[in-house]
Amino acid sequence: LWIMGTNPVVSLPDADRARAALQRCPLVVVSDCMAETDTTACADILLPATAWAEKNGTVTNSERRISRQRAFLSAPGEARPDWWIVSEVARRMGYREAFPYQHVSEVFREHARLSGFENEGQRDFDISAFNDISAAEYEAFVPIQWPVNAAAPKGTARMLSEGRFFTANGKARMLPIMPRSSANRLSSEYPLILNTGRVRDQWHTMTRTGKSARLANHRPEPFLEIHNRDAAALKLTPGGLCRVSSVWGEMIARVVINQGHRRGTVFVPIHWNDQYASHGRVGALVNPDTDPVSGQPEFKHTPVKVVAFEPSWHGFILSSRPLSLAGKEAVSYWVRINGKRFIRYEMAGQVMSDDWSAWARSLLCADGQQVEWLDYLDSASGRYRAARLVANRLESCLFIGPSPELPAREWLADLFTAERLDDSERLCLLSGRAPKGSNASGRLICSCFGVGENVILEAIINEDADSVEAVGKCCQAGTNCGSCIPEIRALIEAAR
Repeated sequence: LWIMGTNPVVSLPDADRARAALQRCPLVVVSDCMAETDTTACADILLPATAWAEKNGTVTNSERRISRQRAFLSAPGEARPDWWIVSEVARRMGYREAFPYQHVSEVFREHARLSGFENEGQRDFDISAFNDISAAEYEAFVPIQWPVNAAAPKGTARMLSEGRFFTANGKARMLPIMPRSSANRLSSEYPLILNTGRVRDQWHTMTRTGKSARLANHRPEPFLEIHNRDAAALKLTPGGLCRVSSVWGEMIARVVINQGHRRGTVFVPIHWNDQYASHGRVGALVNPDTDPVSGQPEFKHTPVKVVAFEPSWHGFILSSRPLSLAGKEAVSYWVRINGKRFIRYEMAGQVMSDDWSAWARSLLCADGQQVEWLDYLDSASGRYRAARLVANRLESCLFIGPSPELPAREWLADLFTAERLDDSERLCLLSGRAPKGSNASGRLICSCFGVGENVILEAIINEDADSVEAVGKCCQAGTNCGSCIPEIRALIEAAR
């Protein structure tokens, strides 16, 4: 099996079964631009492929416009384009004559010839005008809409303008589809409908977008969104953890209560994977039933049950070095979030450590470097806090408590960009609270300009910014892509 540029161990339904199938397969080859994904972990052979900015070829958009894409970054290391990789493998398998390509224009030329092969107007896709395009002409390619052939050498702006479809009789085919109910019904054991989808700042399985601190901090953890009445019936608390399970698998997610959510349903994003979370793959829960016509899996309707996950402790780490929490004693749940000059780990555990200080040192001071170590333990309340300083700079910090109510991460995160800590910051470090007069930006709202919740609230309250436009004039939030506008409106409404 040869997998190119996709991550089926995360994105397929019944994803644990997909992973087991890959592990049984005698030879798995994966072509990807990322070395570490859930799927590359199953690979026997890993081939480094070029990423978007390194590719040379064409792309076609949704209005049928073909455009030349030219690489603006050099391919790193041994990374190669997919067409080159396929050709070289084919040659070594004995198919040298069938794969003679030396330049991407030769691949495009064959693509064009195939589009016109035995095509007398029966098929809409036809770019046979480029049958003999030269390498120089390919380099100078100007965007054009297909079909591009002898009848339309300059392309086709509008399709179907002559009143006929690309069928034998020229008429459209209407296909009656009989509606059917979901293949998997709710039951007393699995009484809620799981709906899966996306969040605004991530893409697919976050193998690349998860690396961006700006994108990762808007929705930092896998979460389950649920109506407040359903949450109350299940004894779920906002900000707490829950275990979501189906016939096919289970995961752990942070609880988000939304009064506007549809009752009887829960929503979980698709993005998290084993690289970023210990129990965040929602694909493991999704049922594998597919639509008989399209083959699309039933991603929007899986019967699940949700129960509160109540660990003995909650905590987080901010560290300038990557840490390995997988299999770490006492850690039952973890999520990794990339930040600016640091990595954040949200954690929870079902077993209390007998010696938090020794546990923290083994995790944060393993390299033996000369460090300044600060820590605080309140055994009665189950709270522990520690910080590791190197040359008066914050290298890492850890906070443990009996509940999810822990110090805000934003001010502590800002300390990693400081060249050195001043006295007030050192004094406040273990409390996790910013010194008086500090301007902590708060939870990230606008990813485009890095604007936090506190900054927006200050504009609303102190600058009388009573509209999205007014907030934008004060702090730029909401003035670029606009995806944060619903959250800005909610903050304005809450302030009123």
